[in-house]
Amino acid sequence: MPTPAKGPRLGSGPAHERLMLANLSTQLFEHGRITTTETKAKRLRPVAERLITFAKRGDLHARRRVLRVVRDKSVVHTLFTEIAPQMAEREGGYTRITKVGTRKGDNAPLAVIELVTEPVSPKQAVVREAEKAAEKASKKKADKPSKKADKVEDAPVEDAAVEDVQDAPVEDATEEKKEA
Repeated sequence: MPTPAKGPRLGSGPAHERLMLANLSTQLFEHGRITTTETKAKRLRPVAERLITFAKRGDLHARRRVLRVVRDKSVVHTLFTEIAPQMAEREGGYTRITKVGTRKGDNAPLAVIELVTEPVSPKQAVVREAEKAAEKASKKKADKPSKKADKVEDAPVEDAAVEDVQDAPVEDATEEKKEA
């Protein structure tokens, strides 16, 4: 079993931190964006992104894994039916953290963490297509040298080399196979 992370935690202990992150992720999926401290937002991001990745899988086991953290079934249903399809094209980076300022009472730095619901930009899709085309082109180039090698073999050879090939014992071996 891995040892827990050392250093200060968000709550009084690791169990309290897990509960706080579970509640924050529930609120994030319910409302789409929440305002919290920067530290909590930074600790929430990997938890929320892992849950969205499970939701993108969409099977029963993934739903049960998400239900371990997010206890509200209606929020889990929203995550699987509305949020996950929006994130289907996105390969990560489902959340965005924006620093807002400081809290009035204790001057704690605040941040807004929100789900990135914009569609993936067409520029990224074009880049993916260009990469695939480059891979295909490199494969075609890899095939072309083999064809050139065939052409080199078909090229005329000096007469002495042709006579050596005709007198080679390879033909004798084939004739012995034919006789047998």
